[in-house]
Parts: sequence; structure tokens; C-alpha cells
Amino acid sequence: MKVCAFVAVMTIGWCAAQAQTLDAAQRKLARDVFQQLIETNTTHSTGSTTTAAEAMRKRMLEAGFAPGDMEIVGPSAKRMNLVVRYRADSAPGASDAKPVLVICHLDVVEAKREDWTVDPFKFLERDGFFYGRGTQDMKDSDASFVTSFLILKKQGWKPKRDIILALTADEESGGENGVEWLLTHRRELVDAVFAINPDAGGLVTENAKPVEMDLEATEKVYADFQVSATNPGGHSSRPVPNNAIYAVADALGRLERTPFPAELNAVTRAYLQAREKLEAPVRRRLIEQVLAKPISLTAAEELSKDPGYNATLRTTCVATMMQAGHAVNALPGDAEANVNCRILPGHSPEEVRKRLVAIFHDSRLKVEFKDNDGSLQATAPERAAIAPPPLREDVMMPLKSITQAMWPGTPVVPEMETGASDSIYTMAAGIPSYGFSGMGIDEGDERAHGRDERIRVEAYYTGVAFTIRLVRAVGEE
Repeated sequence: MKVCAFVAVMTIGWCAAQAQTLDAAQRKLARDVFQQLIETNTTHSTGSTTTAAEAMRKRMLEAGFAPGDMEIVGPSAKRMNLVVRYRADSAPGASDAKPVLVICHLDVVEAKREDWTVDPFKFLERDGFFYGRGTQDMKDSDASFVTSFLILKKQGWKPKRDIILALTADEESGGENGVEWLLTHRRELVDAVFAINPDAGGLVTENAKPVEMDLEATEKVYADFQVSATNPGGHSSRPVPNNAIYAVADALGRLERTPFPAELNAVTRAYLQAREKLEAPVRRRLIEQVLAKPISLTAAEELSKDPGYNATLRTTCVATMMQAGHAVNALPGDAEANVNCRILPGHSPEEVRKRLVAIFHDSRLKVEFKDNDGSLQATAPERAAIAPPPLREDVMMPLKSITQAMWPGTPVVPEMETGASDSIYTMAAGIPSYGFSGMGIDEGDERAHGRDERIRVEAYYTGVAFTIRLVRAVGEE
């Protein structure tokens, strides 16, 4: 199929846009927006998404968006969300198709200056990379969609259906998640036929060369559990066998040695089938054995030595935090650890909690579910993850066409997001949600949530060009 064959069905204008690259003025705008967002602290502890939302609203107003097409709303002063509606052409005969929603979170995870070689909240270009907290997760995409709206508005482009951009709070932490709040309190602002979430999936590269375009079609369920033990304590000069620290530590050791079983669903099977064609012979053979029915447990164990494949094949639970004791010369009266789980679709948090109890096999321990607000519950939700949505033609066709136009021969690969994103809220609200972006990240250089987060300079600008084309495509129905 020719690159523009699909587009001709929708509009001739978009074919011309496919040849578009960013000119000098557009590159400067894209950089300025990116820098402004990176240098706006939006961490939960000391930052504010409201500040970022107000700055982006100001840019939208200056570009010509009507004040009535933007709202800054939310539950608290520092956790506000910006919703921008790019209005469809209102001329007679214009389409009345339901809008498309794009969800992008503004908040970022904490970053300590002493952990980084550069200031995480200063936008820095060095050696062909942009550095700063959020350059991968996900202020690159925030800036890309804002820039695309600004450029298209300046060009006078009008979509045939509304496109809604929601820049939201508290995806990373905190109890005031913006997408959840909007769906609960202001559904009319974000109601849509489907949602695009650039926080998942996306272009995978090796040394800046495209390998595949991952399309997130489902995702794991996030759950935290607190494992705790208590006892009377006492003086450290008189140790006793029943030590709270030992009890919790022993349980975590058993968890480390007892992985959850490997299994496949329709999406992960399709992902492995696509990856099989891209891997070297040894790994290709392992994937072939994992895809067999029944699954080869030996091959799955070997393949799981790669953290990415391990997370794809099974529910994962890992210790992330621990607290214990109250004095250096006293036996601990209590000890607790946080176990973070990412649960495969089809399984519930309560099912996983019960499995943890079985793995620990220690009556001295309590295993409690930690809710979003930090409260502890004796049991976890019984509801399993939502089934993957159908792969809609009005999502797949533009994605495939743009990908082939920009990176010929690059496959679009359905995948399961092994982390968690705001798609859990839109999916639960009945809005089919799909994760992808044009921001190329090298395999092995994934630094989201880590130190010295960065993105290649040209990968960012190319990602903005991708986003402009995507907005045009979905806006043309």
C-alpha cells in the first residue's frame, strides 16, 4: 500500500503534511515549550502542576485558542489540570463525530540533585541529548502535543472533529490523579470515542535507528502491599528468636526466589510473535519455545533473565521499601516492607495478595493492600484487569501510515504495558485507550524515573513532527 493511500480516503491535505519537517521557527517553539515544562517543578513534594497548566494555557491563548475552549480544573490548588479543546470546523456540513482525547500527565517523579550529574530541573542540551526530569516521562510528549496544537492553530487548520488535550496531575504519585478526577467530576470535558496516551508504547530505537513502533493495547494492574510483623521487642543484649526484621526479611527472600508463573495473553503472544522476527537466533529459539503450547517453562525461565521479557511473561512483585525498629540498642517491635506488584490482565489484586500469603507461609506476618491514599486494607480489590480494546481502524491506519512514512519498514507491534498509566482510568470509564508516541528511546537507555534522564535532540524534534501528523490524521477522521 502506498504511504498516502489511506490518507486519500480522508483528505488530500494530510498527504502534503506528511512531507512536512519542522522549520527553524517550529524547532525553536518546540524547544522553548519543552524547556519551560522541564524547568517547571511538577513533583508531588515541592512542585505544582497548576503552574505548568497555567503556562501552557497562556501559550494556547496567544496562539488563538478561545478562552472558553480551555479550562483549568482540579481538586486542589497545586494539582490542577488543563483541558484544551481544539474545535472542529463548524461550517455547514461539518462532521459531528465524537471527539478524540489525548491524555498527558504533567507531573514527574522526584529527582535529587545529588543523585544526578546535572541539575534535573534545568533544561540542558549536551552531546546530542536534552537532559532534565521528564525528558522521557513524559514532558517530551506534553511539549509535543502543545507544540502541535500551537503550530496547527497558527496554520489555520481546523479538524473535522474535536481533539481534546488533557494535561493532568498526579499520575506518578499522590491521591489526586487528574484523569480519574476529570472522569469523575467533569466527564463532559474529556468524553471521547477513544483516547491516545503517549505515556505508553512508542518508537523503540537502537543507536537512534528505528526498530519497532510499540502500540500499547493493554496494561498490567498496579498494586502495593504492606508486609509487616510485630512482637514485644526488648533489649538488644537479650536476643529472642521472634525478631520482626528477620520475619519480614525471610519473607522477602522467599518472594525473590519464587517468581509468579509465566503465561501469555492475546496481546503478549502477538508481541512475542513480532519480536521473534527481530531477535538473534538464540533468543529467537527461546521465544519460539515460549510461544509453543504448552509453554516451555525452561525457555521462559531463560528468557526471563531479560527484565523486559520477564515483566511481559508474568505478574511481578518486588520489595521496594522497608522500615523497622526504633533504636540501635533495642529489639525491633515492628518491621514492614512495601511490595510493589504489576499484575497481568485477568488476575485481581486480591488473587495476588493471597498468593503472597502462600509464598511467605508465615502466620506472624500480615499482608495488607495499600490503597491510593495510603490506607491499609485487609483484602484487595477482587476485580481483574479490563480486557484489551479492539484495535480500531481509525487508530491503526494512521499509526501504520505515519510510521511507514517516517521510518519505512518499521513494524507496529501491539504490546502490554508492564508498568501502569492513566489508561486504566479511561479504559474503566469505557473509553478505548491506546498508547504510542513518536519519541524514539534507545533500548538500554530507558531513564524514566532514573538518574540523568535524557532524550536525543533529534528524536525529540522528530517526535514533534510525528505528533503534528498524528493530530491531523485523527482530526480528519
